[in-house]
Amino acid sequence: MPEALPDIIAPHLAVLFCGINPGLMAAATGHHFAGHANRYWRVIHLAGFTPQEIRPEDDRLILQHHCGLTSVVKRPTARADQLSPGDFLSSAAGFEQKIARYAPRFVAFLGKAAYAALSGQREVAWGLQAATIKRSAVWVLPNPSGRNRAFTLDQLVAAYRELYLATRRGSA
Repeated sequence: MPEALPDIIAPHLAVLFCGINPGLMAAATGHHFAGHANRYWRVIHLAGFTPQEIRPEDDRLILQHHCGLTSVVKRPTARADQLSPGDFLSSAAGFEQKIARYAPRFVAFLGKAAYAALSGQREVAWGLQAATIKRSAVWVLPNPSGRNRAFTLDQLVAAYRELYLATRRGSA
C-alpha cells in the first residue's frame, strides 16, 4: 500500500521539516500542507527559505531550496490529537533510520508533540535543542496549522526565521 503522503526528501538537506502526521486534505491530495488554512507555505516564504510562496501542489519544489518534508507518523488524521502514544512509538525507529540515511543538517519539528513523544521529554522549549538525532541538530518550531491560533503569522515567521538564519551560519 503506498504512503498516504510520500516524503519529499534528499540526502544532506539543510532542513528536513517534520510534521506530526498528514492531515486528511494533504493525504487526499498527496501534497504536504494542502489545507487551505495551513500557513506553512506562506511562513517558510516570509521567513526566507523560498524566494516565492510555493503552492501545495508544487511541494516538490522545496527540494530546490535545500529543504525537505516528512511526517513523524504516517497515519492521516483530521487532528493531531487523534494520535496515540503508540502511534509515535511505532514510528520512532523508522523515523530515526530516515534521519540517519538522509543526514539533514537540521531536523525541524513542527510543534512540540512529536518531538516530546520521540524524546520522552515532558517539557520541550522552542528552538534549537541540546540533543541531536543521528548527528542532525534538532529544532522545534510552532505548528503552522490553521488550528494553531496560539501563534500569529508574524510570530510564526519570526520563529522560522531564526532557523533560516541558523542554516546560513557555519555550524549548528
